[in-house]
Amino acid sequence: MFLVMGITGQVGGSTARHLLAQGKEVRALVRDRAKAASWAAQGVELVAGDWNDADAIARALDGVDGAFVMLPAVWAPSPDFKEAKGVIANFAKALTEAAPPRVVALSSMGAHKSHGLGMITALSLLERGFRNLTSPIAFVRAGGFFENFLFGLHVAQAGTLPVFYNPTNRKSTMVATNDIGAEVATLLTGPAWSGQRVIELGSMVSADEVAAQLGKVLQRDVKAFAVPRAGWSAAFEQFGIPKGRTGQAEAMYEAVNSGWMDVGVEGTEHVAGTTSPGDVFAAAKNATTK
Repeated sequence: MFLVMGITGQVGGSTARHLLAQGKEVRALVRDRAKAASWAAQGVELVAGDWNDADAIARALDGVDGAFVMLPAVWAPSPDFKEAKGVIANFAKALTEAAPPRVVALSSMGAHKSHGLGMITALSLLERGFRNLTSPIAFVRAGGFFENFLFGLHVAQAGTLPVFYNPTNRKSTMVATNDIGAEVATLLTGPAWSGQRVIELGSMVSADEVAAQLGKVLQRDVKAFAVPRAGWSAAFEQFGIPKGRTGQAEAMYEAVNSGWMDVGVEGTEHVAGTTSPGDVFAAAKNATTK
């Protein structure tokens, strides 16, 4: 039995799919059973609760062979990252008490640094908060998600994909959530290890290459367009981040563009992705036409 946090999201859902495909039993901690009904129909055991409840997390961890944990995405965190700190404390308490045979935690490229990361600071705090766990733990430092470009299926009809990557031809580490789920499932079910591991996950891809693959799916010429720095706040507000609270998202992309937040950290493992951005776009397009 393996516990998967965030099963109704993209990474948790991908992890569960890969585990189920291997014939493994999966358990999930969920706040809304109705939202997770499709998983229950596939045999996933649902435990009521959420990541703000250490006791519920401990119940979900009871007797598992391994656990996948992740933080909820908060694009407009408090200045002191109190949201992440609270969840990390709950995880650490429950994982210390339950001490599962292995733990895999979703992190990010750049999480080894303690500043200049914007919203990724939450994942730096996660890694530091888990340092004293007795369970063997693997931190999966993923690159930027290809799924973050899915808005392009709608806005790129005019031939332009607005991005925060600048310059658009600079390669940075990106990955599909399908590949994250595959790697997490492999870590949970593969050979045991001791201590802590860090796996950098993804491949070097530029925004120009993402736009070109989107164009192939849309069957039109699509070019990446770097949103001017002065327009970032307004652009993030259009994505739903509250006015005046876009700073951490902006700082994250500044860190990526400057090379401050990238892979290649000494002593880490590296796994390349196998799912292309074109694969992600095609799957999403097919899903909307069914």
